[in-house]
Order: sequence, then C-alpha cells, then structure tokens
Amino acid sequence: MPLHPHETGDRGEHRLTLRPQLDHPGDVPRFRMPQESMLPGSAYQIIHDELLLDGSARLNLATFVTTWMEREAEQLMAECSAKNMIDKDEYPQTAELEKRCVNMLADLWNASHAEDATGCSTTGSSEACMLGALALKWRWRQRRQAAGLPADRPNLVMGSNVQVCWEKFCRYWDVEERLVPVGPEATCLTPEGAAAACDENTIGVVAILGSTYDGIYEPVEAISAALDDLQERTGLDVPIHVDGASGGMVAPFLEPELVWDFRLPRVHSINTSGHKYGLVYPGVGWIVWRDAESLPDELVFNVDYLGGHMPTFALNFSRPGAQIVAQYYNFIRLGREGYGRVQGESRETAAWLAGKIEELGPFTLVSRGDQLPVFAFRLTDPDSPYTVFDISEALRAHGWLVPAYTMPPNLEHLAVLRIVVRNGFSRDMAGLLLDALRKVTDRHEEGSRSMAPAKAGFSH
Repeated sequence: MPLHPHETGDRGEHRLTLRPQLDHPGDVPRFRMPQESMLPGSAYQIIHDELLLDGSARLNLATFVTTWMEREAEQLMAECSAKNMIDKDEYPQTAELEKRCVNMLADLWNASHAEDATGCSTTGSSEACMLGALALKWRWRQRRQAAGLPADRPNLVMGSNVQVCWEKFCRYWDVEERLVPVGPEATCLTPEGAAAACDENTIGVVAILGSTYDGIYEPVEAISAALDDLQERTGLDVPIHVDGASGGMVAPFLEPELVWDFRLPRVHSINTSGHKYGLVYPGVGWIVWRDAESLPDELVFNVDYLGGHMPTFALNFSRPGAQIVAQYYNFIRLGREGYGRVQGESRETAAWLAGKIEELGPFTLVSRGDQLPVFAFRLTDPDSPYTVFDISEALRAHGWLVPAYTMPPNLEHLAVLRIVVRNGFSRDMAGLLLDALRKVTDRHEEGSRSMAPAKAGFSH
C-alpha cells in the first residue's frame, strides 16, 4: 500500500466545507477525527461527493481487476460482508465454499487425484505469490540442511518483466532476485535464460502466465523442459511456480490444450487472482500446491482460539468472506462453458480493437491480445513530436484511463500504451474508445500541441 505522511496543523485547506443543506454546523477537519458526531446522511453526502473525483471504474483500462458483477453476486456479497473468513468454526458453510473453490481450481489445473493437491484462498495474487515462494524457500532449505550444505544464500529466478510482488518477496524474505533480462527478441522469460540463471541456491523459477506488461504467456512447458535438461546435466532439481494471476483463469477455458499446469511434474504450485479474470470484485486470490509435500508443515499454523481446530497458512488473518462466496457463485453460475464464453468475448474484443488501432497508422502493436485479452502498442515513429504519455493524458479528457509506461530493463527505451479488456467492456465500448483515440491522434498529427506531456510512469 502507498505510504502517507502525517499532515499536521489545522489550516483552512485542511478542513472540509459542508453543503448548507446538511444538518451539521460549520465544517469538519480533514486529517483529524471530528469532535462531534453527525447524521449518517451528512457523512454519506460528504464522502459521496468527494468520490466523484475517482472517475468511472468501468472506463479504467489500466486495471486487471473486475469492475462489474451481476446483481445476485453483489447481493450475496452484501449478505456476507460481516463474516470473517478466518473464523471457520463460526462460519462453517463459508469455509465449505472455500474448500469447494480450491477443489474446483485443482481440477481445472489438472491436479492428479493421486497426489492430494492442497490450497487456500488469499487476499489476492500478491499474497498467494508470497505463500508459494515461501514454500519454495522452505523446501530448498530443508534439502540443503539435510545434505549438510549451507542454506544462507537462496535465490529466485524470474524474468525482469515480473510483477512487483515478486521483487517485494525477495526483499522482505532475504532472497536474491535473479532477474533474467528481456529484450526485443523476447519480452518475457525464455527457457534458455531460466536454465542459465539457476544454480544450487535456486529455490525455484517463476513462470508468468500473462505478463502485466503486454499480456503474453511465458512458455511454461518449454521452461520445464529446459530445467529437465539442466537436471540431467547437473543434478539440480529446480521447481516451478506458475504465476497465473490472470492467465490461470483464461487459458484453461480458451486453450485447454496448452500445457502449463500440474500436467508438468516440475510445476509445484500455481496462483491466480479471483478478482481479475476470476470475475470477482477486489479482495480474493488463490493458490494450489500439487501435493502436501510441496507445502512444508512448518509453514502451517494450527489455532483453536476461535472455537475450533484450524490449520492456516496466510500473511493476513481476519478478512471478509464475501469474495469467497462471490467466487463460488461465479463457478457454479458460469461453469466451464460460461467462463469460456465470457473470456472468449473479452479476447475477441481485444483482438478486434488491437487490429483497429494498428490500422490507425501512428501505432505498432507490441502484442495482439491473442493470449490474455490484453495488448500493448507503441508509436511507430521513434522521432514522433508527441509521445504515448501525451496520448494517455489526452484520453483522460474523454474519460478513459489507458496507462503509458516504459517496458522492463533492457527495453526501457520502449514506451507503450496498454489496454486490458475485461468482462463488461463490450465491442460497443471498444468502438467508443477507438473513436476517442482517433480524435486524439488526429489532433496530434495535425500539429496541435494543446496537451502537455505527462512523464509519470505506470506502476506494475
């Protein structure tokens, strides 16, 4: 989460002026708790008015997070908002729904019935990634200690295009991050790059099923084969964690023949975001390990002070059960056929929009939205008098949030725009975005300099 400084003093700009119709005298401090209470309607109106500045989440094409759900799902979430997910003894049926979701995901990702896959829900993919990496680190350390070898210099191999949660894990848990550079030939981790970066201290390799930079899938099967070859040559047995934050809920429905999951013995764990292409509002992720051996017992805590025996593996403790219920709702409401229809529609819209943007002239596609419903594009002319940051800023005036940013190290000279197509972003809405983009580029092509460039980057 972002850090916020402590605002001191009580200057006029630190106070909120209220509407005269509200039944509350004067104004209220912005950064201090008011001394007196106010009516609920007054508090609601103050906050409601300020939140108008957030803009429309549906027009935010930067986020992978779900921005639309069915009314019935929203009603279930409202009914479960007071349930603490961690209190499984008090809310046993919510816990049962969580168990069912884990089993459905294990089946979706082709876990073997003979291996007893295990998993849990999390607050999102970032927590799930860290749990997966912790299990990799513990298993590596156990093997090293059992062999009488030092275990004080672990490293984790991944492409430099990883989401920032992986860099956080390495820093917070004292693991060397082995970032394999990307380049013009490949914007993601390659099998050769992954194998070359591994050594006896490597706890695992992270393969991403859907890069946040351009939406492409890393070649998990080929990476696994390269690590098989590495083991044959050197004896190093390096496991894979698949970060399927987005692709884990797209590939099984649209490309069931793509081998990336537990069909590969080297894949020990997989995570996904329920609140991305799992189609749930923010606040839920999932991780599944292929077998009990892949999750060391030392990482699992058993607590009983909530009224019953409960094993738990999490970075958080209390959290709402509403998103779990909403995930189960989507699973039984849509089924495999429905998820395939929803994700297929998103990908068709992404591919159509990418093609239309390519036809505009000034842009070249970096990816085409034919894996994840996500694509990136750049300016064709490197000497263009305007930048992708100008385009991004101009689109905001039309209500659209389309992020502009530079690509990972070794490609940081390449600045792109990226569009994430999600459930609820229809072909009609894509057409409206295309019209806005055409107007913006036409104005720039005609030499208009009415919009100052915004040089801020986009955080992954």
